Amino acid sequence: MSDAAQPTAAEVRAAAEAVKTALDRHLAAIERRSGEDDPAVSEAFNQLAAAAEAYDELLYDRYDEVTPFEIPSAEEALPPYAGPEEPNAISVLIRRDYTVAEPQRLLAQAQRVEAAEYDDGVDADDAAGTVPGALGVLFGEFEPDEIASRHKEFGLEEGDSTLWVTAAEEPPEAGEWLESPFEHIDPQTVVCRFDVSAVFDDEEDSDGEDDEELETLDAEK
Repeated sequence: MSDAAQPTAAEVRAAAEAVKTALDRHLAAIERRSGEDDPAVSEAFNQLAAAAEAYDELLYDRYDEVTPFEIPSAEEALPPYAGPEEPNAISVLIRRDYTVAEPQRLLAQAQRVEAAEYDDGVDADDAAGTVPGALGVLFGEFEPDEIASRHKEFGLEEGDSTLWVTAAEEPPEAGEWLESPFEHIDPQTVVCRFDVSAVFDDEEDSDGEDDEELETLDAEK
């Protein structure tokens, strides 16, 4: 980078002050949070991440130095919210992954549903006779939330899941997004998100194992 393109010392100092301010706001949001998933804490976190990243870049450009902080990437954290301040519409995007752990149980449950819908107990198409057909029968009969709460009864095993709430100025026209419902989602319109993954449990277990090891070492001293 040429000297003319380098940030000034004053710009680096201003970025450092912005990080200090964002730290204070983040701590204040945590201290007055209303619950485990308080959106104010998430917003303060994103603002802190953005301020730290900006400072890190300026510091490197000016002095060829870096900070010891790990800045979340776009894949790890949402960008700061930039949607409407008073949205008139929201969209709820949900993804839940399952493993078909017990196909025979899945087929049996779907066949019970079909048997209850037909007087002779047999569907001419026998949709429940295959795994894809059985999935169609069960998801057509039960709400997704009910399947989530009863997944073991249907021979399914839970995987990762996520829920995103996005905001918009106006609701979309009827049928506008039906052909591609999950495309063109602007991360900056996400008000909040909630993730569930076994990887979080693994991280907690790993931390616990480290603590136990430290306790053992301390006891041996």
